[in-house]
Amino acid sequence: MGKMDFKRAYLLTIIILMVAAAGFAAGYVVNSAMNDCRSDWQILNSAYRILRDNGWKDLPADPALEYGMIRGMVQTYDDPYTIFVEPVQHELQSDTLAGSFGGIGVRLGNDSQDRVALYPIPGGPAENEGVMEGDRLVSVDGLDITAETAIETIQAALRGPVGEWVEINIIRPPDSTLLQFRIKRAEIPLPSVTWHIDPDEPRLGVIEVNVVAASTPDEVVTAVSDLSERGAQVYLLDLRDNYGGLLTAGIDTARLFLDQGEIIQQQYRGKDIEVFRVEKPGPLKDIPLAVLVNHNTASSSEIIAGALKAHQRAQLIGSSTYGKDTIQLIFDLDDGSSLHVTSAKWWIPDLEPSFSGTGLQPDIVIETDGTDGPDLLIQAAASLLLGTGTP
Repeated sequence: MGKMDFKRAYLLTIIILMVAAAGFAAGYVVNSAMNDCRSDWQILNSAYRILRDNGWKDLPADPALEYGMIRGMVQTYDDPYTIFVEPVQHELQSDTLAGSFGGIGVRLGNDSQDRVALYPIPGGPAENEGVMEGDRLVSVDGLDITAETAIETIQAALRGPVGEWVEINIIRPPDSTLLQFRIKRAEIPLPSVTWHIDPDEPRLGVIEVNVVAASTPDEVVTAVSDLSERGAQVYLLDLRDNYGGLLTAGIDTARLFLDQGEIIQQQYRGKDIEVFRVEKPGPLKDIPLAVLVNHNTASSSEIIAGALKAHQRAQLIGSSTYGKDTIQLIFDLDDGSSLHVTSAKWWIPDLEPSFSGTGLQPDIVIETDGTDGPDLLIQAAASLLLGTGTP
């Protein structure tokens, strides 16, 4: 599998987990839902009763009808980043942004007959209890697994609080032995950062940030330390196809590379402007650095790239970014679903040209079609950082 194919597959998983079909991931801040609501929905109540009493078909069972009403309200609100997320997707998204989850340490796949198969993580709880690669999953805590069971539903069933037990039934090929396992959930990391030494230039360390999660700043520091020990002298922060994540994690990641100054300003409706600054010199403020961006670099990842550009800390290479400058608050609802509401805007002081509506403009513009082959952006970064040619 080529590098671009792998990244596409990874990003598809991230997009599913982050419910990005409704819009690019936001600079998220988590809140609790408020209970105040209107009690005079006379037209809505009348329409409900008419449909209930006169419709040929039965009304959808709860909570499907209620969810449909919420989606209609959100659609009428007419903001692309204000979205309603059902419980299963909300749980998976929360895990992604946290950078870890309580689970049994398995990857889900499909066997030759398109049945759900388990692939244990080495050293994880499932492998330690005897689950083997290719075991077919039959049930999870009483949930029967069929061809119609959504992958998100299975993932959510396997996950839960660290230290709690989950019971799974599997069928083991080739003789279809039915086995039962009771496995204690452990904390399973969900890395947001991967890194490697560039195969064509051993002095270049490449750090790919796939989503901006709570764990991202620490992972970036770990990446630089490991790459330095392996001989890297210059570094590349790859933010291509990074749809964003947590606002505070984006700010803290930018702080790693800066000595002083402002990172972003933000403002909620009717509130004073808030300023986020570098609080102390970052541990990575002196490393030689370039940043890769493209049209899918959005939200929190744009905060990182924009702050480094505004402070002339690193040059951006690639194509203009998405241009998402809003913040969504996540309100948890009683059933585990959530409402993500656009509540504020942010901007980067002293950034030229302006960011809003156009995205960040790279210092070195390189448009690619995403096909396999030499990575022109990485080659340009190596030339820029090592002086090996004209980028």
